[in-house]
Amino acid sequence: MTAQWQISREAFPEASRLIIERAHEELIAGNLDDHRLQQVRPLVRASWERSWRGRVGPETPPDLALGQDELFAYRDAHPLAAAMDTIRGLLLPGSPGDSGVLVAIGDQAGRLLWIEGDRQVQNLTDGMGFVAGANWAEDAVGTSAPGTALELGQPVQIRGAEHYNRLVHPWSCTAAPVRDPETRRVLGVIDVTGGPDVVTPQARLLVDATVRAVESEMLVTRLRARGERAPRTPSAPTRTREATRATLHVLGRDRARLETASDHEESVVELSARHAAILLMLAVHRQGLSAERLTELVYGPGVSPDTLRPEMVRLRKALEGRMPGLVPESRPYRLPAVLDTDAHDVLSLLDRGAHRVALTAYRGPVLPESTSPGVEEFRETVRGALREAMLSEASLDVLLAYADIPEGQADAEVLRLALEMLPARSPKRAGLVSRIERLDRS
Repeated sequence: MTAQWQISREAFPEASRLIIERAHEELIAGNLDDHRLQQVRPLVRASWERSWRGRVGPETPPDLALGQDELFAYRDAHPLAAAMDTIRGLLLPGSPGDSGVLVAIGDQAGRLLWIEGDRQVQNLTDGMGFVAGANWAEDAVGTSAPGTALELGQPVQIRGAEHYNRLVHPWSCTAAPVRDPETRRVLGVIDVTGGPDVVTPQARLLVDATVRAVESEMLVTRLRARGERAPRTPSAPTRTREATRATLHVLGRDRARLETASDHEESVVELSARHAAILLMLAVHRQGLSAERLTELVYGPGVSPDTLRPEMVRLRKALEGRMPGLVPESRPYRLPAVLDTDAHDVLSLLDRGAHRVALTAYRGPVLPESTSPGVEEFRETVRGALREAMLSEASLDVLLAYADIPEGQADAEVLRLALEMLPARSPKRAGLVSRIERLDRS
């Protein structure tokens, strides 16, 4: 077994296997009031009861829901196909063939699409139907980590005899659902199956971190695609069609870009500095702003709202023909639809602990040339959140990557922290020392 799964078992106390097995026998017999069932974890007991009431067989292998040809075609088109390298790298590093565990990826219906890992373990689990194409939903095989995680929409760990199907009692597993990073719709499930080592708190943290990495990777891929998409003018714009999604790109850009997409068309508009500041403030303050407050955020204190009103007229005219769903409303000024920004995407990634992905998505300061007070404040909010996450939570390699972007290059605290984290014999130490000395002299 690789070091990845050689972790302590002591921190995860569990009830006696014999008690659980006897409780399981009573439930299968229909004795739902037996006192031994109260000694079973509530999550497991509730899943057992759902399985029993659904007439799931306690010793029946799962059905093969997807034949080989159908399986290959289906999984190649599945959203998680692009994340397989990330999953392998995090859960099966080194030599997967002797890792001691299996990593299974299923779809939202519980059908297993990929099973990779230890060859010996795979040979042993084939007999219980733990194979690609099999249906491991809870209503098909009863209590299991992948099926119950999908049923509950949350990470689940199932140990040995806690499985509803007796064929699975020799094994333990940890699983967590994977969700679309924007809609939060469940796309599938990631499961690790093996011995007792796969149901420790450390194992759950590792699976949860893998899910976050996969979701973040999907989001960044979409952000990059949107950022690289060439502007396209609709051939026949309509005034009544509303955008289903709108994104304002403000990171590292002097002229913001507004992108909208509906079922029928896409549209991209480059905005003037003033229009960009207005839309950004309305995106930040989604509850709406009075004319006086919006004027202060865009122009500064002491400026009359009469200065803002002609600009709002021009902005409305610019949006009405191509993006009518985003034309601002008045009293208060607010947007009729949600306007996402690439800056908010970075903040969301930081909140979820996806520091590496957030750093990749950060393309520079918010509207760097803007002098609007509200923009300057939001610019510092984003920049400060990124820096704080790098100093307090980021891994060494992410911190070093941050030290190479403009925000980190002249940050002595960042460089000193990276120097402290580097191994004593790292060849990178000399370069950091030199950079710190130059900063101290300046």
